[in-house]
Amino acid sequence: MYKIDFQNPIHIYFIGIGGISMSGLAEILLTENFTVSGSDLRQSPLTESLKKKGAIVHYGQRAENLTSDIDLVVYTSAVHSDNPEFITMKELGLPNLTRAELLGQMMKNYNIPIAVSGTHGKTTTTSMISEILLENNSDPTLSIGGIFKSIGGNIRVGRSDYFVTEACEYTNSFLSFFPKIGIILNIEEDHLDFFKDIHEIRTSFHEFAKLLPEDGTLIINGDIDNYEEITKGLSCQVITCGSSPLHDYSFSNLHYDELAHAFFTLQRKNGNSENFTLMVPGEHNVHNAMAAIALADLLSIDSEIAKKALLHFSGTDRRFEYKGKKNDITIIDDYAHHPTEITATLKAAVNYPHKTLWCVFQPHTYTRTKAFLQDFAKALSLADKVVLSDIYAAREANDPAINSKHLQEAILQLGTECYYFPSFEEIENFLSAHCEQNDLLITMGAGDIVKVGENMLKE
Repeated sequence: MYKIDFQNPIHIYFIGIGGISMSGLAEILLTENFTVSGSDLRQSPLTESLKKKGAIVHYGQRAENLTSDIDLVVYTSAVHSDNPEFITMKELGLPNLTRAELLGQMMKNYNIPIAVSGTHGKTTTTSMISEILLENNSDPTLSIGGIFKSIGGNIRVGRSDYFVTEACEYTNSFLSFFPKIGIILNIEEDHLDFFKDIHEIRTSFHEFAKLLPEDGTLIINGDIDNYEEITKGLSCQVITCGSSPLHDYSFSNLHYDELAHAFFTLQRKNGNSENFTLMVPGEHNVHNAMAAIALADLLSIDSEIAKKALLHFSGTDRRFEYKGKKNDITIIDDYAHHPTEITATLKAAVNYPHKTLWCVFQPHTYTRTKAFLQDFAKALSLADKVVLSDIYAAREANDPAINSKHLQEAILQLGTECYYFPSFEEIENFLSAHCEQNDLLITMGAGDIVKVGENMLKE
């Protein structure tokens, strides 16, 4: 594998430079005086920001974009072997790394690299940790999979020993990392276009945990089914967080205010307990916060600083994000695209003031929709009324064996009102005609369903 020497900057080319993670890595390298260029299919705020910082960005992926002065090419799992730039890279024999391999090498440049993994909650927990480190004036370098309000973006370049990043299990990418501290928030079936089953997913997380050095630490959700199987044979310190007081960190006295913000008592196994207030909703965020608090304790950060930071943290973009009001209809957007995430979001929404709870859901990938069809139906039935769009294909080719009408039928069988429309315009017209004063409307999914709520607010 090609090794980067951060003391000797080179020219690095990114295939797909506009992605949320790729753009962040490119920005870090620009700050470290590397020459950065790359391509993306279309212009975006992220690509334009990189251009202003000195990157060369090509729109459209063509063989001629790869010039002779490029020293290294970086690409993601979304780049296939028929990509013209990937073909040219191979033909020219250019050194190359995957996005995950580059991120792993970056982690080696810091003394305290922190990797946040889990099927759900990575972006929120990484952002909570970031808020705590910023409140503590720790000057961290941050790589976040979403827009974090406190830094106005997804990346921050600091000058301390701290490097914080998300660690995704898809394609086993997090096995290319070199963390000193690892966090596992939860482990569930997902990405079944890559993993065979839950056993293979659990094996992957176990391999991730094994990456931690003897003087490192794993913070893990003790509510994970048979979590000891994941921690078996580890030489590092293990800290557990969960519902039971038998864990190192647990909680009690959970309640919510009128806007569904969570209040809870954190209980440490050493007998110390403290009250915390969150500005984000739901029990799932209490679990995220416990992992962040456990890390703060590990780093000897005063708990009052952690409390203050969590009180400031109002979430990241597309995580129960308040978009606005239209005719006294509250519009929220959420990134949930897995049944467990949908359940958590809709349960949190129950505590938010509303008359009727509408969920406008865009299924994400054919593989996931087919694998969890009944689970999706059950989760979405927590809403009073559901509206479905077509499946967002993302990286997949069209699969005629599954579509949104199948999901609609499953939801209707559970007794929940459910409507399907093939276009966003039809969805917006239907909602404008049927939503009433004091209703709560949540657009939900990992695709572009957010546009529905945004378009309604513009009308």
